[in-house]
Amino acid sequence: MKNPSIATPAVNAASIPTSHGSTLAAPAPVLWLTGLSGAGKSTIAQATCRRLHAQSRHAVVLDGDELRRGLTRDLGFSAADRAENVRRTAEVARLMADAGLVVIVALISPFRADRALARALFEPGRFIEVFIDTALDVAEARDPKGLYKRARQGLLPAFTGIGSPYEPPLDAEVHIQTLSTSVEVAAERLLARLA
Repeated sequence: MKNPSIATPAVNAASIPTSHGSTLAAPAPVLWLTGLSGAGKSTIAQATCRRLHAQSRHAVVLDGDELRRGLTRDLGFSAADRAENVRRTAEVARLMADAGLVVIVALISPFRADRALARALFEPGRFIEVFIDTALDVAEARDPKGLYKRARQGLLPAFTGIGSPYEPPLDAEVHIQTLSTSVEVAAERLLARLA
């Protein structure tokens, strides 16, 4: 029970000093990079994060492969598990962005409905969907982790693009075609979107 004799002042989190002298930032945006495995999401996310750090901006990458080794390691690749993977990632991204970190999510997130639910967690303008567009044959030729080969051998039956569909965004805020856009140019485009 709250003691009525103790006044509770209104606190603006943006004015609370941190231990290193700065103040907490206002909520930040989330860049949600979606595309096939091997499209370049992680590479572009990391390049963008490095550029933000060089500008003294606080940023973090939530990479699907890293999340699968920890936060979502209990999930498989069924439609329900993929939806839960996106949901957990979006919730963590929201918490981090609310604390002032620019969050760059690099996650296949193959289904439009799941990405729409992730977007719904954020105020308008804070969720920036980025379609990392790479043709399936190009992503399969890159195959940095050997996943397409395993999928073609039947070892990964629900692999996105082979045994399970990828639904490209219909109206992403940013559309990057990796065959005609270098990693550096892609990162610059994302930085410009954050400006």
